[in-house]
Amino acid sequence: MKKNLVRIVLGMLLGLVFLGHSARVYQIPLLNTLDAFVYDGRLRLTTKGGVDERIVILDIDEKSLAEAGRWPWSRDKMAALVTQLFDHYGIAVLGFDVVFAEPDNSSGLSSLEAIAGGELKGDAGFHSALKELRGTLDFDRRFAEALRNRSLVLGYYFTNIDQANRSGALPEPVLPSGTFTGRNVALTTWSGFGGNLPEFQSSAVNAGHFNPIVDFDGISRRVPMLVEHDGKYYESLSLAMVRVLLGKPQVVPGYPESGAHGGLEWLDLPTERGTLRIPVDENGASLIPYRGVQGSFTYLSVADALAGRLQVDQLKGKIVLLGTTAPGLMDLRATPVGSTYPGVEIHANLVAGILDAAIKQKPSYVLGADVLLLSFCCFLLAFLLPVLSPLRATLLSITCLLVVTALNFSLWVSGLVMPLASVVSAILALFALNMSWGYFVESRSKRQFTELFGQYVPPELVDEMARDPERYSMEGKNEELTVLFSDVRGFTSISEGLDPKELTQLMNEYLGAMTKVVQKNRGTLDKYIGDAIMAFWGAPVADVEHARHAVMTALEMQSELRKLDEPFKARGWPALHVGVGINSGTMTVGDMGSKVRKSYTVMGDAVNLGSRLEGITKQYGVGIIVSDSTRALVKDLVYRELDRVRVKGKDEPVGIFEPLGAATEINKALQDELKLWNQALRLYRQQDWDQAELQLYNLSRMSPERALYQMYTQRIAHYRANPPGEAWDGVTTFDTK
Repeated sequence: MKKNLVRIVLGMLLGLVFLGHSARVYQIPLLNTLDAFVYDGRLRLTTKGGVDERIVILDIDEKSLAEAGRWPWSRDKMAALVTQLFDHYGIAVLGFDVVFAEPDNSSGLSSLEAIAGGELKGDAGFHSALKELRGTLDFDRRFAEALRNRSLVLGYYFTNIDQANRSGALPEPVLPSGTFTGRNVALTTWSGFGGNLPEFQSSAVNAGHFNPIVDFDGISRRVPMLVEHDGKYYESLSLAMVRVLLGKPQVVPGYPESGAHGGLEWLDLPTERGTLRIPVDENGASLIPYRGVQGSFTYLSVADALAGRLQVDQLKGKIVLLGTTAPGLMDLRATPVGSTYPGVEIHANLVAGILDAAIKQKPSYVLGADVLLLSFCCFLLAFLLPVLSPLRATLLSITCLLVVTALNFSLWVSGLVMPLASVVSAILALFALNMSWGYFVESRSKRQFTELFGQYVPPELVDEMARDPERYSMEGKNEELTVLFSDVRGFTSISEGLDPKELTQLMNEYLGAMTKVVQKNRGTLDKYIGDAIMAFWGAPVADVEHARHAVMTALEMQSELRKLDEPFKARGWPALHVGVGINSGTMTVGDMGSKVRKSYTVMGDAVNLGSRLEGITKQYGVGIIVSDSTRALVKDLVYRELDRVRVKGKDEPVGIFEPLGAATEINKALQDELKLWNQALRLYRQQDWDQAELQLYNLSRMSPERALYQMYTQRIAHYRANPPGEAWDGVTTFDTK
């Protein structure tokens, strides 16, 4: 036991991490995501399937929009639909998953009344005719009359957006203010609403909101049966429809027997045939009992109902919901059973679930049960796994997983929802902790990765890789990376002026300083080629800022090089100058070579271009050249555009740039010089040789040491004598490496 004390303590601490989440001391987003995933999986596995014939969805589909015109339709048409549904088809109850929030002026009545009060104010005949027409043209009134004395439920919505509006009228609250005073009830609260016109609301027998609760992952799994607004309590569309169907019984809140301050756990609807109980959670919301994928209820086109093309028995005695599946009307939801699921079918599922008492429960005591089960499993495994052999520890962990999963699923089938992610994750985490203890992680993996990558990447990256060795390998693959080549200018002359011992010392100091810069910026050192250095970024450890790190390395290499001037001068050595070429693009990276010797390296056209760019730095008299692909990835630095070139081996031209540093590091004089240079470059590409030459003359006076300006002046002289022609694209072609 003493030998395993550290592992036992670590296991218990790990268990406490999961217990804190389970007890809601804090929340771990990953576990919430896993619980949602498990919930959705169980739901899909146990959906009832089939089609519920009791409920019909009247669909404002594409066919309806094509026949009746764009939505919203005129209220006389809606009045005709309501009358048709109740008087001809004999439906039991109708629920609207739409809002009638604005007056209907499509009849022209408002225009006629404006004329009657204006230019025809004294025309008795006109007023008499208008009076006779008013009843026909007042579409809103006709719709309100159609709603009256019918088993019909209007829909509306709540909102919590900033400066939430309150439009239309709300129904009477289903429960008055003060209903939950002194109780631990945390209903969803809304500040604004979008209701129906008051005349419609007063004519309808009931109304309900159609707001689902959208979980953190954008999925609709619950609908609040009760919500709070201005201290009063309002019911959902599904609950309102069921109440109308049952004769509008009173909603009676249900509490556990744990005391007078207990939270809300269910809603009762007392009827002559008994009490219908609706389970709710701490937010007053019910889990949506999805019957299956879209189409679990009969869909009929509103156009067919309006035109009388449906058979009476298709609707007689049915519960009818009017909603839409047309994509343009924006009532599609993400659900566990479909990523684009009609909102109207959510309400159909809830109506069916309430009537069948099929809504699953998630009472408050589930929290305590989850904590107890998690505590038992964590402490059992924390004490037993360290003392068991790997085989027995594996068998124990698998047994715990199977028992916990089977228990959870059996409770689900019986109607009780318990979380699963915390206890399963805790079991797996404790197993992983004990299996990876000691040599397996700390020693063996570290040694392997040090052997494989230690010669290429900085030690801190080796440590990072050793934490998750499965993610890394030396096998070849294509990746978007950035490569850097650097080369000492005039190295042949330098080597001829020093004896071999001094030359070796000089190169060791130079390469050592430059390598530190590469590794400081998370670079992978590929190789030394004499005095040249090749490095790349983005592998083996992924680096989203690979281009930035490469460019910053080049700038720091130039700075570090100048720090070597004084000590080199003191030893009689010459000052060094290097050219650096950088390119970003898709490269093949991996362990390449033969049985005799291998190297973790990169290859491909993008690598070759980086080498070519280093080779032409001396042509432009600059220390660093980056390609346009690298510049596009590091946009917040200031660059001097140098040219557009075709390097040897590539047909497509490439823009090349000299990075100068961050904008805050560029003084006013250099900014002015860059503006003038950009003008000169534009004039050069337009073949305006005189103006370009004048600008270059001014630039040379500003910075006489800048070889770039002399080079372009020489080019202009050449093109004056040998005009490039109108088809010239301004690209410089290099035929050598």
